[in-house]
Amino acid sequence: MSAWLVSKAPIRFDELLYPDAVKSTIERTAIQANPPHLLLSGPSGIGKTATWRLIARQVLGPSWNARTHVLQARDLARTSGAMSKFEEFLRPEGSSSNDTLAGRTSLDAYDATFSGTVSSTPAPAGKESTPERHDGRAPVSRLIVIEDADYLGTIRQSYLRRMMESASGSARFIFTSHTPSRVIEALRSRCQHIRLPSPLRTDIANRLKQIAAEEGLEPARGVLGDIAHIADGNLRKAIFVTELLGQRGLLGNRKNLQHLIDATSVREMQHILEEALRNRVHDWRWEKKGMKNSRVLKGAMGSLDQAMAENNLEPEDVVGHFHRLLTTGRMQLEEQMLTELLVELAHCDVVLHKTTQGRIELERFLIKVAKIGQRFAHAKAS
Repeated sequence: MSAWLVSKAPIRFDELLYPDAVKSTIERTAIQANPPHLLLSGPSGIGKTATWRLIARQVLGPSWNARTHVLQARDLARTSGAMSKFEEFLRPEGSSSNDTLAGRTSLDAYDATFSGTVSSTPAPAGKESTPERHDGRAPVSRLIVIEDADYLGTIRQSYLRRMMESASGSARFIFTSHTPSRVIEALRSRCQHIRLPSPLRTDIANRLKQIAAEEGLEPARGVLGDIAHIADGNLRKAIFVTELLGQRGLLGNRKNLQHLIDATSVREMQHILEEALRNRVHDWRWEKKGMKNSRVLKGAMGSLDQAMAENNLEPEDVVGHFHRLLTTGRMQLEEQMLTELLVELAHCDVVLHKTTQGRIELERFLIKVAKIGQRFAHAKAS
């Protein structure tokens, strides 16, 4: 059984939870005879992936999946040999070859029926596109999607710029980005930039009600509104939480949502801050693994790494959890200490939107937390 994020994904442009003007822009762009390169930007979980999938379906037709090539830049940035893997994606025949993915022309460019694919979904715009043909072929026969392009770095982005300049006219690039300012100007200037806003809470709640009705669920009054509230514009998170509670039969009581939030975020985040306030940001310990002893990072940073890995959290998510923890008063901190912590957290949040090294900024924040904790501890002692 497919997850709701897949099975409940929109199949038409008018099902996207954006303002009408944004949906109209997306549809007009997708049905153009010769669509441009695109940059789709917006916060996490609002539907950037769903949007480019609809655009690909409209532009390439029923066989879009076979002619769409996707690279997740965020995953690439976390691996060794990132540049060589990046080149392998764009130059399948090897870095020394002149053959590029963007330069290849699909046979579907000449004959739209070549692949013989029958679509399981209708055209997102309500009708199939009929692009004008030049030299016997369609303007676009291949899409190259770079998700989270702001994690590519300037070197790989410059590599892409050169390829976009020399590539065949039958390929188009679609970039998605959380922070478009991290995408170099040379790429942005070659793309039509569409900014995607976060959905309204009422729209998210209505979508959740629609999904619940389709699944035959009877949630308690107000629980779907609560989920929309804690999702804070993140539609992906809202659908995931609803599915999790629904499959476990927990939508009948609003308290179950609070228990879920406490179990998955607050306690871990509180432990991290408490460790930092005790000046245990880096606490290396020897642990026996198999037949040998290994140094293992504990303390605040060790707990943070573990929480981010187990819960698939991004640095921006961690900042949000820290903020909710500090503002709800669970830690019972002195007013002056709380003020200083919130100021440092705000500074960390600003810097995170300007860098791709989120873990380093979180580490810097926890070091400042340790200094604040030490200063107030000394003040009490004296």
